[in-house]
Amino acid sequence: MLASAIVQSNTAPDIVADPAGTESPAILPSPAAPRAHPPAAQAPPRSVVLVGLPGAGKSAIGRRLAARLGLPFRDADSEIEAAAGQSIAEIFARYGEPHFRDGERRVIARLLAGPPLVLATGGGAFDDPRTRQAVRASGAVSVWLKCRLPTLVRRVAGREHRPMFVGRDPAEVLAELMARRHPFYAEADIVVNCTDESPETTTRRVAEALEAHRPPQRLRVGLGERGYDILVGEGLLAHAGGRIAPVLPARRVAIVTDEAVAALHLPALREGLAEAGFAVAAEIAVPPGEASKDFFRLHAVLERLLAAGVDRRTAVVALGGGVVGDLAGFAAAVTMRGLPFVQVPTTLLAQVDSSVGGKTGVNLAAGKNLVGAFHQPRIVLADIGTLATLPPRELRAGYAEVAKHGLLQGPLWAWCEAHGAAVIAGDRAAQAHAVLESCRLKAAVVAEDEREESAEGGRALLNLGHTFGHALEAECGYDGTLLHGEAVAVGLGLAAALSARLGHCAQALPGRVIGHLRACGLPARLADLPRRFSAAALLARMAKDKKAREGRLRFVLLRGPGDAFTASDVPREAVEALLREEGCAA
Repeated sequence: MLASAIVQSNTAPDIVADPAGTESPAILPSPAAPRAHPPAAQAPPRSVVLVGLPGAGKSAIGRRLAARLGLPFRDADSEIEAAAGQSIAEIFARYGEPHFRDGERRVIARLLAGPPLVLATGGGAFDDPRTRQAVRASGAVSVWLKCRLPTLVRRVAGREHRPMFVGRDPAEVLAELMARRHPFYAEADIVVNCTDESPETTTRRVAEALEAHRPPQRLRVGLGERGYDILVGEGLLAHAGGRIAPVLPARRVAIVTDEAVAALHLPALREGLAEAGFAVAAEIAVPPGEASKDFFRLHAVLERLLAAGVDRRTAVVALGGGVVGDLAGFAAAVTMRGLPFVQVPTTLLAQVDSSVGGKTGVNLAAGKNLVGAFHQPRIVLADIGTLATLPPRELRAGYAEVAKHGLLQGPLWAWCEAHGAAVIAGDRAAQAHAVLESCRLKAAVVAEDEREESAEGGRALLNLGHTFGHALEAECGYDGTLLHGEAVAVGLGLAAALSARLGHCAQALPGRVIGHLRACGLPARLADLPRRFSAAALLARMAKDKKAREGRLRFVLLRGPGDAFTASDVPREAVEALLREEGCAA
């Protein structure tokens, strides 16, 4: 058969194993100590794969690029013809395209399994999803040489003898190929827009793009067949379609966002999806704020989705913060008994916490997140660039969840004390590190206890500070006067104080926690909030918390940073006494 003739004796597997960039995080509570700064740029790629339409200049640019990088150059079509002893046209005529594509994929996988090289692929190679997967899995960097139609028409002049052009207008053929193949080319790692400039100039621009390329950090949430990747980096919105296409059943989505986020980031997401050929069935924007997480707004979202004609292959994309993610995720979970779901978090809180783990839901008057479902996303795109548009108060509120993860992990808490101010000040490197390490911690916990069923510890530990925080939010009526992260910050201070009161941790720990949170501009004690509370009312809220068991209050407490545990035997009197000392009325 042709495929075996092409592959020869050193056959590569159809699908190469996942690249080393996919990580399996360590398990709480003993992760590796975080670095003081994010990792340096990765080493040069193993190989560079050029993709594009006929006339894009893959071979001409590839030879020049290989010489510039000091790598060998290979042309996939030439390799196939040499191995088969036939021209591409003859192979197509004799065996048909499906058989050719199978052999082409094997040749590309074999070449990429060897030493680093620059590889020019045939125009249709990237059409095959298995070939795209093989390129990704090899660790190579793919580059799309993107040309406008007039440029391609001029460049293919004189190639009318090629089978695809015989008896047809080249412009018509190329336009059809653009419509069919551009969505697949959009899955390339780098896009270089080519003009009528010289090959030397284009080669220089490709080399510069490769040098500037910083692939997103990638973490894996290990849930077997339902596992998914978290991508952390910059510029992810601009190429969102190429990032999410490999994990979705169809290139059709409905976007749920809020009105404030839509004005800032929806155009970039829209363009990123269009580049990869996605159809947007609906764009649904809800008012910003926690008040949108209720049954009334959920019903409106569901009606809009169904009116747009979504089917079970239509994915729901959540663009926004934690409110949008929870609301859109719950809508995806219950529409037609489950639609694919993608998280595109745009706030620090959502990027470090709520977008990961599959918890979705809405609030009731009785409490927060009391109605919901576990519905895991297919992928999470955490674009650090979106954090630059956050109001300072929202950024500080999101940092509370980073501090929580630091207290759970241990070494990350020391990093927070040293670099938390940089996160709040907008330092991109510090923000990326905070998101990456928080997601690493949460991914590990979720993989071990997805549905929070562990008798002790497990996913419940991620609720450190939240028993107090959720009670405070409910008392404020979700009216925006107290943000979720601010409530969590106060809850962290109270959890540390309760831990010390019960003798579980050093008496100095509460002051350390409160001092750091305040230094980052967050409230950390009840007295820091603009209103007063009733101890009895807060205790009644806590009794309805979804973590409570058999009517008993359940708290996450600390023995120290990196040593958290759940406790269901906390005396109500101790909690009430703490609240009264913190200024609560009876």
